[in-house]
Amino acid sequence: MLAPDGISLSGVCKTFSGRGKVVEALRNVTLSCPTGSFTAIVGPSGCGKSTVMRVALGLELADEGDVCIAGKAPMQAANAGETGVAFQDAALLPWRSVRSNVEVPLEVLRRSIVKESEHIQNMIDLVGLSGFEDALPGELSGGMRQRVAIARALVTHPRILFMDEPFGALDQILRRQMNLELQRIWTEIGSTALLVTHGIDEAVFLADRVVVMHGNPGQIVDVIDIEFSRPRVATLFSDPEFHKVCDHITEVLHDG
Repeated sequence: MLAPDGISLSGVCKTFSGRGKVVEALRNVTLSCPTGSFTAIVGPSGCGKSTVMRVALGLELADEGDVCIAGKAPMQAANAGETGVAFQDAALLPWRSVRSNVEVPLEVLRRSIVKESEHIQNMIDLVGLSGFEDALPGELSGGMRQRVAIARALVTHPRILFMDEPFGALDQILRRQMNLELQRIWTEIGSTALLVTHGIDEAVFLADRVVVMHGNPGQIVDVIDIEFSRPRVATLFSDPEFHKVCDHITEVLHDG
C-alpha cells in the first residue's frame, strides 16, 4: 500500500488531438514513488516524461487510469499546498525581490506571510541565498534564479517536490554544483521527489530509482534501482561503477 506522502500512477493513458492527428502520449503508465524517495525519469525528447509530471500535478487529466498524490487527487493536493514544483524556466516575477518571489505560493493559498515569515527566511537560507533577499531576478545568475525557484517550491511545506529539468539551462559545471545542492536540500526537507531530466548522470547521481521511458507511445520500459550510498559526493561522477550504471541506462534508452 502506498504511503500517504507518496506518488501513485496506475494504468495512466493520455492522448492529444490536433491538426487531424491523435498522438498517444502515454500508454498504461504505472509508477509508485514511496514516501521520502527520490525518483528520476529519463527518456528521449517527446517520450512523455513531462506529460507524466503534468498529469501528476493535475495540469493534464488522464484519459484512463488513477492518480494519487499524497493521498489525494492531484488538484486537491496542489490546493492544499502539498505539492511544490520547479521547472526549467524559473519564471520569477522580475519586479519582485527574491523574498517576494518566494512568498508567491503562500499568497496564492491565502496563507499569512507574517506567520510564515521565519519559514520563508529558512527556505532562502536553505538554498544558499542569505543576503540576497532584496535582490531582483535581473541581478541574479541563472543558478541563483533556480535556487529561488526551488525555495518557492518548498515554501508551502510540500510533501511532494516535482522538478522538470530544473537545471536544463545551466552549463555542465554549474549543473553539477546544483546537483550537489539539490541533494543537500532534499535530504534536509525529506519530501518525496520526482525529477524529469535528460541528464542520465544527473538522474543516477540524485535518484534512488531511475525510470526509463520510450516514446510513440510514451511508456515505461524499465525501472533501475540506484544503490550508491548517501550522501553522494562529487567524486562519484568519475567513479567507474557510476559510469557503468549510466552506460546501462543509455543502452536501455537505445533499445527499441
